[in-house]
Amino acid sequence: MIGKVLRGVRVQGLLRYLYGPGANGEHHNPHIVAAFSDPADLEPVIGPNGSRDLRRLDGLLVQPMAVLGERNYRKPVWHCAVRAAPEDPILTDAQWAQIAIEIMSRTGLAPQGDVDAVRWIAVRHADDHVHIVATLARSDGVRPEVWNDGYRVRDACRAMEARFGLRSTAPADRTAARRPKRGETEKAVRRGQAVPSRAVLHCKVQTAAAGARTETAFFQRLQAEGVLVRRRFGRRTAGELTGYAVALPGDVNADGQPIWFGGGKLAPDLTLPKLRRRWTAVDNSVRAPSAACPLDGRHMSARTKRAVLRTCVRRAADEARTTAEFLHRLRRDGFLVKPRYSQTEPGQITGYAVAFPTDQGDEPVWFSGSRLADDLSLARLRQRWSSATEHPPETDDRDDLSFEERQAFYDDAARAAAFATAHLRRHLATNPHAAQDACWAASDALHVAAAATGNRHLHRAAATYDRAARAPYGRIPRPTRAGDALRTAARLLALTGSNMNRTTASTLVLVANLITLLDTIAELRRLQHRQAQADAARKAAAHVREARPAGAPSEHRSTAEAATASQARLAMAGFPSPWAPLRPAAAPQPAPTTPARPVSPGRRRP
Repeated sequence: MIGKVLRGVRVQGLLRYLYGPGANGEHHNPHIVAAFSDPADLEPVIGPNGSRDLRRLDGLLVQPMAVLGERNYRKPVWHCAVRAAPEDPILTDAQWAQIAIEIMSRTGLAPQGDVDAVRWIAVRHADDHVHIVATLARSDGVRPEVWNDGYRVRDACRAMEARFGLRSTAPADRTAARRPKRGETEKAVRRGQAVPSRAVLHCKVQTAAAGARTETAFFQRLQAEGVLVRRRFGRRTAGELTGYAVALPGDVNADGQPIWFGGGKLAPDLTLPKLRRRWTAVDNSVRAPSAACPLDGRHMSARTKRAVLRTCVRRAADEARTTAEFLHRLRRDGFLVKPRYSQTEPGQITGYAVAFPTDQGDEPVWFSGSRLADDLSLARLRQRWSSATEHPPETDDRDDLSFEERQAFYDDAARAAAFATAHLRRHLATNPHAAQDACWAASDALHVAAAATGNRHLHRAAATYDRAARAPYGRIPRPTRAGDALRTAARLLALTGSNMNRTTASTLVLVANLITLLDTIAELRRLQHRQAQADAARKAAAHVREARPAGAPSEHRSTAEAATASQARLAMAGFPSPWAPLRPAAAPQPAPTTPARPVSPGRRRP
């Protein structure tokens, strides 16, 4: 049972609609089933011409609004449409009356026994739904509060589902994304769009946030996707960024202005404060403050570190003109820099080495410039700086990656998915509520994997999984190593671009591990008694299964069979076995008829 709350200005227009034939003649026998007074006494009389006289009912409903005067709400008409599921049994008028009374009581608009409560009626003109109409004015001159009334209506509907044995629906736990409104959907149909602009922006913002590490990189990725961005600054502190809004080019209102959507209007976890929490590591640090490097070196193999360092060092070299400026840019981007000095001329820098910052007590892995690439040695860089007359054009980091390095990125992402799966399994029986961060970060991995591979099934999986990722009531989970690993995997996949063949062994291993991860999350949500989120994770896993090409190995087989390349086999060697529901034991096979070999004296049978 679903209840949708609307607000209006005029009661008479709404009454004419409820007692009228409807847009397609679907209204039959409209009548009041419950009200603030006797429903039979409030029922509009039928005139000689067959039409309803709604003047008395309209006067009774709007009468308390005259007491409030200027203190009235701008939209004082409260309208709630309550609909049962198609498979539910047809309820009687008495049952719909109980539902309407329960909703008005739980919202606080008309508690039972309150004679000064708001005036309301519940009109039924179809078998599967009723309309509750109330005016937001009490008879004692007090304006009622309607804050969070939609959540209270949801609680009342769930209570009525249990009472009458109706189809169970999800609670109002604020995990669902904002759905496009009716006008947005109709506008998309008129313009020939497959989905409304709100859904397109939600996907683009989610993918940009998953592939970024900082606010600067986040806004740069949005602008690179052709999204219009408007930043919002605080009024108390000059220059303090407090929020943002996005719009699609060409999506304008009647005045020709872009239609802006704030992050919170797209999804509860896409506001700027919550994105900042997403970019915070498990040690509450935000590393790599520059947009030049969206990674911090954790959860990456040595080969992947070398590839990422090479692209970031090359970008710093393209932007610098001297050795001092070059080393300063590397330090500014968050890297550890170790210059090498001449043994004959003190103070002269002859080389350098770079490394990712590490946790306290860990030894950094250093890479010299010549080890990263032949043209990144300090001597070659100085030669280029002295001969260049202007800055070379910036190149995309993804153009500098070889196919083997892209495979290494996918291998690291597969290992991160397996690590998160093992983390979730440890909490299945002990504490299912302690693994929320990994569930939240899995959405990042899905969105970026869909963008990197261009697979439509992964796009559907990412959109379907969206609800399963969020914690109830907008809570932000505490960062964990498993969540950090999945976010690092998302940023690695964002660096690979969209030219990775989805039939390679590394891609197949990643897809198989994502299936296992989603199955585990579905089981976790089931143990948490969050059925809507469990269904979302289960449907997302079904979409990912469709992403595998025909003839690809099943995720229930060993990962060594799925990886044909030696690098992928080594990467998957230590993975835990995929989770799967218990299956009936196979019939016992007959014992082999080959006679046993005799055991020589003094030797034991192995």
